[in-house]
Amino acid sequence: MFYQGPRQSLRIMTCRDTVQKLLSGVTMEDESNSSAQLNQDTGREFLQAFISLMVPNIWVQHERLHVKHRGHEAMHAEMVLILIATLVVAQIVLVQWKQRHHRSYNLVTLVQMWVVPLYFTIKLYWWRFLSMWGMFSVVTSYVIFRATRKPLSCRTPRMVYKWFLLIYKLSYAVGVLGYLAIMFTMFGFNVFFRIKAEDSMDVGVIMLFYGLYYGVMGRDFAEICSDYMASTIGYYNKGGMPSRSLTNDICAVCGQRILVDLEEEGFIEDTYQLSCGHIFHEFCIRGWCIVGKKQTCPYCNEKVDLKRMMNNPWEKTHVLYGQLLDWLRYLVAWQPIIIGIVHGINFSLGLE
Repeated sequence: MFYQGPRQSLRIMTCRDTVQKLLSGVTMEDESNSSAQLNQDTGREFLQAFISLMVPNIWVQHERLHVKHRGHEAMHAEMVLILIATLVVAQIVLVQWKQRHHRSYNLVTLVQMWVVPLYFTIKLYWWRFLSMWGMFSVVTSYVIFRATRKPLSCRTPRMVYKWFLLIYKLSYAVGVLGYLAIMFTMFGFNVFFRIKAEDSMDVGVIMLFYGLYYGVMGRDFAEICSDYMASTIGYYNKGGMPSRSLTNDICAVCGQRILVDLEEEGFIEDTYQLSCGHIFHEFCIRGWCIVGKKQTCPYCNEKVDLKRMMNNPWEKTHVLYGQLLDWLRYLVAWQPIIIGIVHGINFSLGLE
């Protein structure tokens, strides 16, 4: 026999009282009409049969539902604990992997950053993002192809760093505009321009996502290209001493001659000197340190003080923006995999 809860019992009693009132109402209305007595008896028998058939079925359905969901509170608590434990363990594993095998971690993360959004865009029919993803992938693939050729062309390093620096600046600008659009919508400024809140919020979220996503992709690809090109040129060796000697008028990033003096203001770009004394082209060292995420000198591997490279206060926000991109990398690349692992554990344990 099924257990009957107080709510189910109250509902069934209310249903019975309502039907009884209907029966009594039918009886009072039809007392003066003898010709409708037969219809009244037929209706009474029909309602009584309906009560005898339907009310027990409703009762049984409620009892089955109650039994089916019995103990789900404990299951939900177990699922929350599994989620927290999985997040903690995954964070520890990812941190250790990044510290011990940095290159493999970056490569796997980059592949996931490239593939995971593609899966969701095809599944959800986001053709606008897919078209932009395709154009970015084609141009970046060509740049990577040029950066991995041997012998390396003298124009390739400058082209690579200019491309990724352009992507970085564009993504930074688009992300800031998206953030401002979201803030203006939240404060109600969209009303002054007669724009719906839904439309302005959608535009802001899309622009913010585009800026952050392509900023992450550009920095990761720039890091791979910078390692490969610098080791090919010979002035940089990640694991030891460089294979070539650097003179005072040569940039260790691109291997080309420096034509602008330190005290002289360049027409296109200036010349930068690090704390270790080595000098570089502006585009090269900015691409190396800011876009390529390098924190050491391309020649002597000495720690670089990025604050000396920032002549203006607003340029210091690029460092904070880079930290935000690192956080987004974890969210986009690894969070879906962690959630999938949690669902697999819950399914294997029979938790619903």
